[in-house]
Amino acid sequence: MLLKGRHWLMVWLLLFLCMLLAVAARQSAGFTTARRVRELREERLALEARLGELERRIRAASSRQVLVPIAERTLGLHQPADSEFTLFVLPPRPTGRP
Repeated sequence: MLLKGRHWLMVWLLLFLCMLLAVAARQSAGFTTARRVRELREERLALEARLGELERRIRAASSRQVLVPIAERTLGLHQPADSEFTLFVLPPRPTGRP
């Protein structure tokens, strides 16, 4: 069966319509992906800011100004005086033994 002119026109129009639908679907998927990427970037920036804040708080909490008073108060420790230091001298190793 030979296709007549109007049938060829219908085939080309259907083909064109299918291509337009494919392009529209691809663009919709691209917009969705771009939105998700933007949300993930914003979330990453927020998490990096939170990480920086937590690292700053850790450095502040582990400083001598904070730890020394806590150790003195709760554990009864004190800063050693110069006379309280003891240096241990190790004898030299005998040769031939690791």
